Amino acid sequence: MSAADVPLPDPGEREITYVAAFIEAVKLEMAADPDVFIAGEDVGAHGGVFHTFDGVQTQFGERRAVDTPISEQAIIGLGIGAAVTGLRPIVDLMFMDFVLVAADQIANQAAKLKYMFGGQAKLPLTITTVGGAGLSAAAQHSQSLEALFCHIPGIKVVFPSNPYDVKGLMAASVREDNPVLFVLHKRMLGQRGAVPVERYEIPLGQARISRPGSDVTLVSWGKTAADSLVAAEQLAGEGIDVEVVDLRTLSPLDIGTVVESVRRTNRVVVAHEAVRFGGFGAEVAAQIQEEAFDYLDAPVGRVAAPFSPVPFTPALETRYVPDPARIAAGVRAAVARPLLGR
Repeated sequence: MSAADVPLPDPGEREITYVAAFIEAVKLEMAADPDVFIAGEDVGAHGGVFHTFDGVQTQFGERRAVDTPISEQAIIGLGIGAAVTGLRPIVDLMFMDFVLVAADQIANQAAKLKYMFGGQAKLPLTITTVGGAGLSAAAQHSQSLEALFCHIPGIKVVFPSNPYDVKGLMAASVREDNPVLFVLHKRMLGQRGAVPVERYEIPLGQARISRPGSDVTLVSWGKTAADSLVAAEQLAGEGIDVEVVDLRTLSPLDIGTVVESVRRTNRVVVAHEAVRFGGFGAEVAAQIQEEAFDYLDAPVGRVAAPFSPVPFTPALETRYVPDPARIAAGVRAAVARPLLGR
């Protein structure tokens, strides 16, 4: 199935929020499979610090919506043990920054267990977390660390940009027999979009062209993918036709859809919220030049955060996080570059 074949929601569908789409996916998967349960800090009676699990304990009880101690390593360890013995846990880490506290469990146990057992073990573990800046939560609660986990073989990384994708990708993550890191963006929780009532699944590793265009390809994911659509509409008024590719899943990476787009537009910009140096955009850029160098009329452009911790002060944080204006400026710069070799 190509990116163009992925079904899109009918504009006449009901609209719900990004966080409601996530909750709905969790509840539907739990109702369909008694082996699915959730565990994490405050996910039970409180419904999670961002209310990402509201109503789950009420519907399914305390044995399937488990409040844990404040110990990220224990939460992931619980999930690994439950998964390898046949259950399908969803374990939650409040902030993406806290994933680092459990990095050994994730990188050295969850990611490697199937390999260490010669492929005989399954590890259907979904790790959910909330990343990104924009709430003045300061440097220890605002990071975008997806590139770190894309570097680890054995972990799949998902970062949706809209409510429709949240529901479909979460369903696919829970049904996946390998560990998945599923990242929500805290600034998108209230975003509304069309979402079908029924269960559906969006396959992992499948990007989507969310806006067709002919002049330049703009690649992104998460909130920056939504901001890229805003930037693209602004640029359309200037006569620049931008094709926006939403990766949706970073690992596995659907580089084929990206390369097909670049071969049509001949220019490309990669935008993300994480810091530019060592960001996942560098991997995308490297694969583009390996697969589509002869089609490029200009170097691959990148728009990202500066190499600095996320500032607390709202005025500085606003300048730190790439927004539609900065993304549009990056696209203008790519379009204005002279043709390579001329």
